Amino acid sequence: MITTEQETARAGNLPLVQYAAGSLGMGAWVTVPGLLLLYFLTNTLGVTPLVAGLALLAPKVIDAVVHPVFGTLSDRDARRHGHRRGTMRWGLLLGLAMVAMFTVPGGLHGTPAALWVAAWYVVGNICFAAFQVPYLTTPSDLRVGYHERTRVFMVRMVLLTVGLLAAGVVAPILVADEQRDSYTRMALVFAVVMALTALVAIRGVRRLNATCGFREPAAHSQSVLADLRLAWADRDFRLLVLSYLFTGATTHLVLAAVPFYAEHVLGRSGLTAVLMGAFLGPAMVTSPLWLRLSRRIGKQRGLLMAQALFVLGTATLVAGDRMPTALTVAVVALLGTSFAGLQLLAFSMVPDAVAAAARRRPARAGAYTGVWTATEAVGTALGPYVYAAVLAIGGFAAAVDGEGVPQTAGAVDAVLVGFTVVPAVLMSIAWLIQRRCALDRPT
Repeated sequence: MITTEQETARAGNLPLVQYAAGSLGMGAWVTVPGLLLLYFLTNTLGVTPLVAGLALLAPKVIDAVVHPVFGTLSDRDARRHGHRRGTMRWGLLLGLAMVAMFTVPGGLHGTPAALWVAAWYVVGNICFAAFQVPYLTTPSDLRVGYHERTRVFMVRMVLLTVGLLAAGVVAPILVADEQRDSYTRMALVFAVVMALTALVAIRGVRRLNATCGFREPAAHSQSVLADLRLAWADRDFRLLVLSYLFTGATTHLVLAAVPFYAEHVLGRSGLTAVLMGAFLGPAMVTSPLWLRLSRRIGKQRGLLMAQALFVLGTATLVAGDRMPTALTVAVVALLGTSFAGLQLLAFSMVPDAVAAAARRRPARAGAYTGVWTATEAVGTALGPYVYAAVLAIGGFAAAVDGEGVPQTAGAVDAVLVGFTVVPAVLMSIAWLIQRRCALDRPT
């Protein structure tokens, strides 16, 4: 069993659940654009796959700048006020941006529609960063130990998965007719959920800070670039970040590809909700099992196992419609089990990196978290963009308002390869990088 530093405090169950509730609503922002935006652009707004991919990628590239900025700003806020909740409150505007993003004026199609979506995606990502960066820094701020940090992330992961599952199943149902008005109504539903859960989370953060203590960040830097250099100079954190860049790209590629795979490979668009349920349901149940495993073998080994499991699952799905539907759903459930480990263990290693850095020199948790969430944001965009590029190479044809467009055999092959072979390769790269990380060795 892994042993480590003595835990100095333990988070209460109610404040911990309140804190984790923020992931219910934020899970909708992670899931709905990742699952539906590419499909919305290509099948409702008539945007070609290559332009649609760029419309999703460009806002996330901007995130690479925005998230570290919010990391530095939240560190300053924490030093000035003794908490980061002021920055988080800007995230309450996220729902408005989501509604605007899915409410495209009726006269816009093709590239103009893509520009509308991309512009509001940028606004939404800024609001999301304002909330997410200080929110995810909370476990690093608390005066708790190695395993307690994993427990905090485990509770958050369970509720995040509930949010992902609800959004992943409900959103496709609400927009089943692929009409613009349906997308607006869907966005309104999730906007309300995001605002309410964010308010609960802010209260949870306040209570956790009160019961577990607050570790104020070091005050040796006043610039974003200095914070970036500090975080990037940490070898093990750098490897963790690079590995998660490929991990995040892989999982969000799969997420964006599910509607295409269900309709064009399996021949049943209704299976989208089923596959999303199969992917996210096990993730909700198996998070505690990954926590127990990490206590026995460490987070590093557990994360490598989760990555290898994901490679196996995606490679298996290359059989396409030759596999029985029940077996396909079972393999997707295996991917969901892997996804739980990928999220829980990778995220819980970030405060471990902060704690390890603090033993060597003054550390700034906001700077580390800003780099981490920027990487997550870029990865979530790279995955759909890579898939869109594969579709474009295969000659996939766009449609307007869900009207059926015949696809060539090459386009269907691109849908299949992009959902199976490409993610297997990307996750293998993540595994090769992660195996060099030595963050767990001192513990």
